Amino acid sequence: MNKNFSSLLCGLRRLALLMILAVSAWPAVIAAEAESKPERIALWGDQAPVGDGTPGTAKAFITVHRPAKANGAVAVICPGGGYGGLVVNPEGHGIARWLNQHGIVGVVLEYRLPRGNSAVPLLDAQRAIRTVRSHAKEWQCDPARVGIMGFSAGGHLAATAATHFDRGDAQAGDPVNKLSCRPDFAILVYPVITMGPLTHAGSKKNLLGPNPKAEAVALFSNEQQVTAQTPPMFLAHAQDDRLVPPANSQMLYEALQAHKVAAQYLQLPTGGHGLNGYRGPMWEAWQAQSLQWLAAQRLIPAEAAAPAVQKDDKQLNPKP
Repeated sequence: MNKNFSSLLCGLRRLALLMILAVSAWPAVIAAEAESKPERIALWGDQAPVGDGTPGTAKAFITVHRPAKANGAVAVICPGGGYGGLVVNPEGHGIARWLNQHGIVGVVLEYRLPRGNSAVPLLDAQRAIRTVRSHAKEWQCDPARVGIMGFSAGGHLAATAATHFDRGDAQAGDPVNKLSCRPDFAILVYPVITMGPLTHAGSKKNLLGPNPKAEAVALFSNEQQVTAQTPPMFLAHAQDDRLVPPANSQMLYEALQAHKVAAQYLQLPTGGHGLNGYRGPMWEAWQAQSLQWLAAQRLIPAEAAAPAVQKDDKQLNPKP
C-alpha cells in the first residue's frame, strides 16, 4: 500500500472516531446546559432593613432553581422551622426540585429569623417577590405568575406576604422596590395562620416576642387580613396535626370564601405535622392537587399538572 495513502487512511479513521465520540457526547452536553446550576443570591446589600428605619447586618438569601424547560410560573418557597430555624432541604430545595419537574422555577427563601422583630421575615419575603419580578426575563418567568409557598411557620410567612403587600414605590431609588410584592398565588401546607389561641406557641413567641401587644397579634393573624385583593390560595392540612391545629387553615379558607377569593382547602385525614416525614400518599396528594389547582387557575399549562389522585380514594376531602 502506498505510504501516503496509508497515512491518509489512518488520519481519516482517527477523524471518524473523534466525530463518533463527539456525537455521543452531545446529549450529555445538552443536558448539562439545560440543567442550570442553582444560583444563590443575597437579597440585600451590606445592610438590610429591620422595619424601624435602622439598618441591620443579618443576611437573607434566595436560591434559584431553574427547570430545563420553564413554563413561566415561579414560586418563592418559605421553609418552616417555627421562626427559630429553617428546614431548608425538605421544605425548600426539595420542593424547588419537584417544581422544576413541572416546569416551574423554584426560589428558596432563606429569610432572617425574627427574634421578636416581626417585620424582618416579611421584609425578606416581599423583597424576594420583587427580586423575582426584576429578573423575570433572565429566569424565564412571567411577572404576572409569581407565587409564594410555605410550610408550617413558613406557611405563616407566605400567608402574611399574601395578605400584606403593596404595588411598589414608583419613586424608589432602588429599581427593585418599584415593583409589586403582591404574589399572584399562594400554596400553604400545614401552615400556621393565626396568632390567636389556636396558633403554634413557639412560632408566635419567636415572631412577636413573649408579651406581644393585641395590635400585633391581630396584624399577624392572617385570617383577619384577607380582602378582595388577596391572591388565590391552595391550602392543605392533616386533620390529625397536633402541632399546628388544622383550624388554622380552616379559618383562612373561610375568610377567603367570605371575600370571594378563589381558594381550595385539601383536608388530609392523616399525616400529622410534616405529613409522615414528607413522603407517602398524603404528601403526594397535596402535590398532585396543588398542581391541578394551578392549572385550573391558568397559572401553569394543563400538561404541567401531575396526574389526578385516584377518584376511588374516599379518604381525601378537598374543598373547592
